Amino acid sequence: MTTPRRAPGGFPVIGIVGGGQLARMCAGPAAELGLTLSVLAEDPDASAALVVPSSPVGEHTDAEAVLAFAAACDVVTFDHEHVPAEVLDELVATGVPVHPTPEALRFAQDKLAMRERLGELGVPCPRWARADTLADVEAFGAAVGWPVVAKTPRGGYDGKGVRVVDTAAELTDWLERAAHAGTGLLLEERVPFRRELAVLLARSPSGQAAAWPVVETVQTDGICTEVLAPAPDLDPDLSARAVEAGLRVAGALGVTGVLAVELFEVEDTDGEPAFVVNELAMRPHNSGHWSMDGAVTGQFEQHLRAVLDLPLGSPRPLAPWTVMANVLGGDYPELYPTYRHVMARDPEVKVHLYGKGVRPGRKIGHVNVSGDDLADLRERAGHAADYIQGVVTE
Repeated sequence: MTTPRRAPGGFPVIGIVGGGQLARMCAGPAAELGLTLSVLAEDPDASAALVVPSSPVGEHTDAEAVLAFAAACDVVTFDHEHVPAEVLDELVATGVPVHPTPEALRFAQDKLAMRERLGELGVPCPRWARADTLADVEAFGAAVGWPVVAKTPRGGYDGKGVRVVDTAAELTDWLERAAHAGTGLLLEERVPFRRELAVLLARSPSGQAAAWPVVETVQTDGICTEVLAPAPDLDPDLSARAVEAGLRVAGALGVTGVLAVELFEVEDTDGEPAFVVNELAMRPHNSGHWSMDGAVTGQFEQHLRAVLDLPLGSPRPLAPWTVMANVLGGDYPELYPTYRHVMARDPEVKVHLYGKGVRPGRKIGHVNVSGDDLADLRERAGHAADYIQGVVTE
């Protein structure tokens, strides 16, 4: 495996396991910080491999490949949460600093473990239970009411691994697979939420932490299509409580790097604004893409600072509002020709594409735009994203 070329001046090499879009987005901040970035990519054409010179090919499930890759790095972090526990344990045993640690990462990998730990911390969550049998599902549905939300404890994202069911029988196939894997299913009550929010923060090994403003995330068919930063008309007390909960979770779980806490905004029994935690992600996250152009320190730079235990940058917004719109794959396989129209129509829009092949519904990029008029920003960001993916043609 090729050794990455170390920058002069004693700057470290950061290794990222996984060659996806999040690793790709770290390339610019790493260069600006004077760091050498190395990526263990799944194949030579992986998103990050197209822009990071040191991109050896290897699978995150292959302990030998991961260990050989890490041997040339000063610190290792991750593009995603799917590295197997046994590989993580072998990686830690080599002595290379790993962030987040396997002890923290398990709560992002296993939703049942996450729910149990958040309950111990007193963090508000939906009512939930583990189900191993149809009888377990029936009992939970009877207790909280139908429909219920079923989740596979591992591997789900962007709506995958989630079902909303009206009867236990609808989960027969999932229960059979879960029994074979020995995992069970996570059942949750269906939460009557007002909207979805996210708290994004970064925490360093020495315990320093910094949080961006709470944002609103807009979902379409289980996929985040838009982020509004900060969340409009958010109760200040609710915002403070949500950020406090995020910081408490990061500290109690020992998270290092960026942590995203996805929330449902709800009403409590008195009709006052409240929240429950939906998911955790221990990596740069879709809800933080706005920060690349809309904050003093973007999430990708902050993640690199955090895993190196450097002083964290300011998360302060640069404008009253920033809107991020995701670009999803559509009917246009050639994206570059759309640049001329988008850039000419709105020179203030920032376009970020991931070097991925176009596939319907796949996240292939995002656009950011900042300013004073939220409604105007939403229209402009939405038009740019729609034009790139071919939804509109003028």
